[in-house]
Amino acid sequence: MQPATRRPHPPTGWRRRLARLPIHLFRGGWGPLFRGRLLLLIHTGRTSGRRREVVLEVVAREHDGWIVASGFGPDAQWYRNLRSTPAATVQSGRRYHAVTAQFLTPAEGGRVMTDYAHRHPRAARALCRFMGFPADGSASAFRTAGEHIPFVRLEQTDR
Repeated sequence: MQPATRRPHPPTGWRRRLARLPIHLFRGGWGPLFRGRLLLLIHTGRTSGRRREVVLEVVAREHDGWIVASGFGPDAQWYRNLRSTPAATVQSGRRYHAVTAQFLTPAEGGRVMTDYAHRHPRAARALCRFMGFPADGSASAFRTAGEHIPFVRLEQTDR
């Protein structure tokens, strides 16, 4: 199976406003509404040095952090910002945590994606289709897709 030949483009216009709506819900104290499936990542812009925010789906929750995926690939702004400055803050529910970004290897990404697909098969198939990978539902297809999707472990540093 070949890696995706096309990378999805981030939303623009009204779709971008809709995609950023969860940021305002987190700011308004409605973070618990997402029941741990989403988190707010507060990071530093690599060129501006300004505070940036993005809401991401939690692919896996670990005792000392979270694993998230870059659905827009390695060119996503938040991903590039974390590459430049790995120290960030995560809001999960109403709680804030200092984190450090660690970038998973392709093999680790394959394992994470296979586990995610086992727990959330429809969402995993949708992510694969979105990124241009075949989504036949097999563990090997999910593992291969996971080897090409950038995953980041956000490890807590404030414990």
